[in-house]
Order: sequence, then C-alpha cells, then structure tokens
Amino acid sequence: PKYPCEKVIENAAALGVEAVEILHRQMESESIEYMNNLKRMAWANGIALNMLSIHQDFVDPEAAKRKQAIEHTKHCMDMAYQMGIPSIRLNTGRWGTTSSFDELMARGGQEEPIEGYNDEDAFKWVIDSIGECLPYAERTGVVMAIENHWGLSTKPENLLRIYKAIKSPWLGMNVDTGNYVGDPYPQLEKLAPYADIIQAKTYYGGGVWYTLDLDYKRIAEILRKSNFTGYVSLEMEGNESPETAVPKSVAMLREAFG
Repeated sequence: PKYPCEKVIENAAALGVEAVEILHRQMESESIEYMNNLKRMAWANGIALNMLSIHQDFVDPEAAKRKQAIEHTKHCMDMAYQMGIPSIRLNTGRWGTTSSFDELMARGGQEEPIEGYNDEDAFKWVIDSIGECLPYAERTGVVMAIENHWGLSTKPENLLRIYKAIKSPWLGMNVDTGNYVGDPYPQLEKLAPYADIIQAKTYYGGGVWYTLDLDYKRIAEILRKSNFTGYVSLEMEGNESPETAVPKSVAMLREAFG
C-alpha cells in the first residue's frame, strides 16, 4: 500500500537519520509541483534525498520493449535531477518465466530463459541498454546504481560481469544485503569493493517473503575492509509494524556501523 513520501521524510527526520530514498512506485505524482514539494520538505527537515529507486527490465528479446525501458530510465533520471537526487536504482531485469515472486524465491531467484534464447542474449541486451543510458546519466549528473535484484543479477559474478563491461563513473553499484541465495557473506565480499550504496534488509516480526539472520557487525567489517563510505539505506521487510520495527532497525544499524 502507498505510504506518503512526505510522511517518510517527516518520520525519518524524527528518527534523526541523514537521508531518505524515494521509491518511484510510492510517489503520488510525477508533476513538477509534487517533486519540488518533496525536495522542499527534505531541505526543511535536514534530510538528503539520496536515491530514486525505480523499476525497469532490459531482459527482453523485443527491441521495442527494451527501448521503452531505456526511455523510462532516462525519464527517471530527469525526475531525480528535478528533485536534486544524485542516483537512481537500476535493475538488470529478468526473463519473467516464473508466475509470481513467491515462485521466483522458491527457485532461488533463478529463471529459465525464454525458449530460443539464453543468458548470453540477456547479458548483451542489458549491457547495450545501459550503454545507451550513459550519455544521459552524464548529462543529468545522475548515477545509475545497479543492484543485485534477482533475475540476471542474482549471482554476484553476473552483476560484476555487467558492471565491468560498462567502465563508466556513471554506473555505480547498489548492494542489497538480503538478495542472496546461500551464504551471503562471501557474496557480499565479492561486491563490496564496488559498492556505492548499501540497502540493508531487516526482518522484524519475520520476513514478508523470507527471513535472513544477518550479522550486521560482520557486514560492517566487510564494508570497512573495502573502504566503503556511502549511504546505508534501511529496507525493513518484516511483518512487525514499521512504527516499532523501523526505529529498532535504525538503532541496530547505527550500533553495527558505529
């Protein structure tokens, strides 16, 4: 359910956190007036708007659909620019051959390719599509932070293959602590040297889709060894009320990273 971005900013300020990540799907409007109001509210509350988290999918055999995803990404960079946000979350996309997110999770985040295609096709589509977005990112000054967000990017080596193929300061990396199959720590160690922002999952009250017992002191040490200096963005995905779970999460992360 949508929860007003304005309330997120106010609640974050009350907790004394430094920034708020705007989720595109939670925005009530894309009007200039609405976006300027969010920017004004953030400034008045001493809050930075650090990332606009968007959704797009470059894994599609139809060039026209990939073009739509590219144009959507550019449009979101325009919105980030309007709100003074320096980065957007970038997805690789996935084949869409599972019927639901629950099935995707049951399959360990992996999907079979569409008949007649393979993952090599998908890598080319994703790399080429990101390449088309790069000049726009440079023009707007908005970094595209690619995330390990299931599908093609589930395996760290896949994400690194895409990231290293681009070789641009306008492609960063958003490392999610909860999007792993198997032991998360060695996978985090592979991605940590490239991380620009961390999305830190918590699961108070048990996870909505799954629950991980993440050791954030251990995670913080992995990131310190990699000289990480960026934002740590809380994603509370538990069933407990956010009224209590978010403050607990913030306190826990502050202790771990302090």
